[in-house]
Amino acid sequence: MLDLISHPADHVVAIKAGGVVTAEELQYAIDAIEAAKRAHPRVSLMAELDDLRWMTLPALMKDIGYGLTQLGDLDHYYRAAIVTDESWVKHIAHLEDRLFKVVEVGTFARHDRAAAMAWVGELPRGDHENPEEDGYHGA
Repeated sequence: MLDLISHPADHVVAIKAGGVVTAEELQYAIDAIEAAKRAHPRVSLMAELDDLRWMTLPALMKDIGYGLTQLGDLDHYYRAAIVTDESWVKHIAHLEDRLFKVVEVGTFARHDRAAAMAWVGELPRGDHENPEEDGYHGA
Protein backbone atom coordinates (compact mmCIF):
# COMPACT_ATOMS: atom_id res chain seq x y z
CA MET A 1 0.00 0.00 0.00
CA LEU A 2 1.29 3.43 -0.96
CA ASP A 3 -0.77 6.58 -0.45
CA LEU A 4 -0.11 10.26 -0.90
CA ILE A 5 -0.53 12.20 2.34
CA SER A 6 -1.09 15.92 2.69
CA HIS A 7 1.67 18.34 3.60
CA PRO A 8 1.18 22.08 4.15
CA ALA A 9 4.05 23.00 1.81
CA ASP A 10 3.22 22.80 -1.91
CA HIS A 11 6.75 21.79 -2.89
CA VAL A 12 6.62 18.63 -0.74
CA VAL A 13 5.39 15.28 -2.02
CA ALA A 14 4.59 13.10 0.98
CA ILE A 15 3.76 9.41 0.90
CA LYS A 16 2.92 6.71 3.37
CA ALA A 17 3.92 3.17 2.47
CA GLY A 18 3.32 -0.12 4.20
CA GLY A 19 2.69 -3.75 3.42
CA VAL A 20 3.19 -4.51 -0.26
CA VAL A 21 3.68 -1.68 -2.78
CA THR A 22 2.46 -2.24 -6.35
CA ALA A 23 3.64 -0.64 -9.59
CA GLU A 24 0.31 1.18 -9.96
CA GLU A 25 0.65 2.75 -6.52
CA LEU A 26 4.24 3.72 -7.23
CA GLN A 27 3.22 5.33 -10.54
CA TYR A 28 0.73 7.50 -8.65
CA ALA A 29 3.59 8.79 -6.47
CA ILE A 30 5.86 9.31 -9.50
CA ASP A 31 3.13 11.36 -11.19
CA ALA A 32 2.82 13.53 -8.07
CA ILE A 33 6.60 14.08 -7.99
CA GLU A 34 6.70 15.04 -11.66
CA ALA A 35 3.78 17.48 -11.18
CA ALA A 36 5.59 19.09 -8.23
CA LYS A 37 8.78 19.38 -10.29
CA ARG A 38 6.86 21.21 -13.03
CA ALA A 39 5.35 23.63 -10.47
CA HIS A 40 8.40 24.34 -8.27
CA PRO A 41 12.13 24.92 -8.85
CA ARG A 42 13.01 22.55 -5.97
CA VAL A 43 10.90 19.80 -4.46
CA SER A 44 11.25 17.78 -1.30
CA LEU A 45 10.02 14.29 -0.53
CA MET A 46 8.73 12.71 2.65
CA ALA A 47 8.14 9.00 3.11
CA GLU A 48 6.48 7.45 6.14
CA LEU A 49 7.29 3.77 6.14
CA ASP A 50 5.02 1.69 8.35
CA ASP A 51 5.44 -2.05 8.29
CA LEU A 52 6.79 -1.97 4.74
CA ARG A 53 7.21 -5.58 3.66
CA TRP A 54 8.25 -5.46 0.02
CA MET A 55 7.50 -4.21 -3.48
CA THR A 56 6.12 -6.32 -6.26
CA LEU A 57 8.70 -7.08 -8.97
CA PRO A 58 7.08 -4.63 -11.43
CA ALA A 59 7.11 -1.96 -8.70
CA LEU A 60 10.76 -2.62 -7.91
CA MET A 61 11.69 -2.37 -11.60
CA LYS A 62 9.69 0.87 -11.95
CA ASP A 63 11.35 2.29 -8.81
CA ILE A 64 14.85 1.48 -10.08
CA GLY A 65 14.05 2.78 -13.57
CA TYR A 66 12.59 6.05 -12.30
CA GLY A 67 15.47 6.49 -9.87
CA LEU A 68 17.98 6.14 -12.68
CA THR A 69 16.18 8.76 -14.77
CA GLN A 70 16.42 11.18 -11.85
CA LEU A 71 20.21 11.00 -11.49
CA GLY A 72 20.63 13.77 -14.06
CA ASP A 73 17.86 15.82 -12.45
CA LEU A 74 18.98 15.81 -8.81
CA ASP A 75 19.25 19.61 -8.74
CA HIS A 76 15.42 19.66 -8.76
CA TYR A 77 15.38 18.03 -5.32
CA TYR A 78 16.16 19.66 -1.98
CA ARG A 79 15.37 17.32 0.91
CA ALA A 80 14.06 13.83 1.57
CA ALA A 81 12.70 12.91 4.99
CA ILE A 82 12.28 9.25 5.91
CA VAL A 83 10.04 8.53 8.90
CA THR A 84 10.52 5.02 10.21
CA ASP A 85 11.56 2.99 13.21
CA GLU A 86 13.15 0.30 11.00
CA SER A 87 16.93 0.38 11.42
CA TRP A 88 17.63 -1.22 8.01
CA VAL A 89 15.72 1.62 6.28
CA LYS A 90 17.70 4.21 8.26
CA HIS A 91 20.97 2.58 7.13
CA ILE A 92 19.90 2.78 3.47
CA ALA A 93 18.85 6.43 3.91
CA HIS A 94 22.24 7.31 5.45
CA LEU A 95 23.97 5.65 2.51
CA GLU A 96 21.84 7.64 0.06
CA ASP A 97 22.69 10.83 1.96
CA ARG A 98 26.38 10.11 1.40
CA LEU A 99 25.96 9.12 -2.26
CA PHE A 100 23.71 11.96 -3.37
CA LYS A 101 25.22 15.04 -1.72
CA VAL A 102 23.00 17.49 -3.60
CA VAL A 103 19.90 16.13 -1.79
CA GLU A 104 19.73 16.32 2.01
CA VAL A 105 18.37 13.06 3.43
CA GLY A 106 17.12 12.97 7.00
CA THR A 107 15.77 10.07 9.01
CA PHE A 108 13.25 10.50 11.80
CA ALA A 109 11.68 8.09 14.27
CA ARG A 110 7.92 7.72 14.03
CA HIS A 111 7.45 9.75 17.22
CA ASP A 112 9.37 12.63 15.52
CA ARG A 113 6.95 12.84 12.58
CA ALA A 114 6.14 16.51 13.30
CA ALA A 115 9.84 17.39 13.20
CA ALA A 116 10.18 15.56 9.87
CA MET A 117 7.19 17.47 8.46
CA ALA A 118 8.71 20.80 9.51
CA TRP A 119 12.23 19.97 8.28
CA VAL A 120 11.14 18.73 4.86
CA GLY A 121 8.84 21.74 4.43
CA GLU A 122 11.68 24.24 4.61
CA LEU A 123 12.88 25.80 1.38
CA PRO A 124 16.50 26.49 0.51
CA ARG A 125 17.68 30.07 0.73
CA GLY A 126 16.72 31.89 -2.46
CA ASP A 127 13.66 29.76 -3.25
CA HIS A 128 11.06 31.69 -1.24
CA GLU A 129 8.40 33.65 -3.09
CA ASN A 130 8.75 36.47 -0.54
CA PRO A 131 12.34 37.83 -0.68
CA GLU A 132 12.17 38.77 3.03
CA GLU A 133 11.98 35.07 3.86
CA ASP A 134 15.40 34.75 2.22
CA GLY A 135 16.86 37.48 4.39
CA TYR A 136 16.37 40.38 1.95
CA HIS A 137 14.95 43.43 3.72
CA GLY A 138 15.34 46.11 1.06
CA ALA A 139 18.21 48.32 0.02
